[in-house]
Amino acid sequence: MEQYQRITFDCKKDFYNHLNKTLVGMIENEEDWLANLCNSAALLGMMLNDINWSGFYLYKNNELVLGPFWGKPACTHIAIGEGVCGTAAQKRETIVVDNVFEFPGHIACDSASRSEIVVPIIGNGQLYGVLDIDSPDMARFDNEDAAGLEQFVSLLLQHIDFTGVS
Repeated sequence: MEQYQRITFDCKKDFYNHLNKTLVGMIENEEDWLANLCNSAALLGMMLNDINWSGFYLYKNNELVLGPFWGKPACTHIAIGEGVCGTAAQKRETIVVDNVFEFPGHIACDSASRSEIVVPIIGNGQLYGVLDIDSPDMARFDNEDAAGLEQFVSLLLQHIDFTGVS
């Protein structure tokens, strides 16, 4: 198995190009959705600097349910419209939060988290879940992270049949 490690890049665009190529190489020949999401969460955890949690919440029975992740144990169920994850799922758009303490209704699964980014996973108009990444640093994420992680999710949708996930 290939060794994955953090590599320093001069710009985030180059980093995300490398990350996303690594993702495709890791999942393109694997058909098991659970294995792919587990490895995807671990890949983010290993390659992204200054994060303390990365993972997936999957849309099941009209709520988000904890899926594969990297980091400390997390909240198991999140209602649509609640917290950053539930709000991103409801709005069906990426949300970048510089300071989680200023986000109305933030759900604190890890008290060390200070900023967060959530990217909804939507294919053919169907919500399948969200990608959630937390950081212990304020304002860790920006528009370049959003673009890179939206591409990450797009690649997941190309290689994983999410219709069988929920």
